[in-house]
Amino acid sequence: QVQLAESGGGMVQAGGSLRLACAVSGRSFSSCVVGWFRQAPGKEREFVSTIIRNIGTRDYADSVKGRFTISRDNAKNTVYLEMNSLKPEDTAVYYCAASSTLRGCVLKSRAHDYDFWGQGTQVTVSS
Repeated sequence: QVQLAESGGGMVQAGGSLRLACAVSGRSFSSCVVGWFRQAPGKEREFVSTIIRNIGTRDYADSVKGRFTISRDNAKNTVYLEMNSLKPEDTAVYYCAASSTLRGCVLKSRAHDYDFWGQGTQVTVSS
């Protein structure tokens, strides 16, 4: 089993920055892909970014490219999401998720490709 815990959410003005962290614990070696998703009120959960932990390959949703950066610190079993130039439309609950290694270590942007989820952290961007 893999446990995920997000931190770093909060309230920021438009144009500001936040850094989210996703701590991976438990059988962390069994999850090689970690993704970030977000869900705004009344909207479906949407893909934000993903990273293959052992090699660092990453991908982003078009809406965050150039503004968000995903990274990992394998020694700390933590994946980060650095968010810059934040916009009010970035307001959402942000979730990190991990995909079992048994399902392949490839970039994944669909929520149903992930097996484990954190509890989420709120990000609010005011205009």
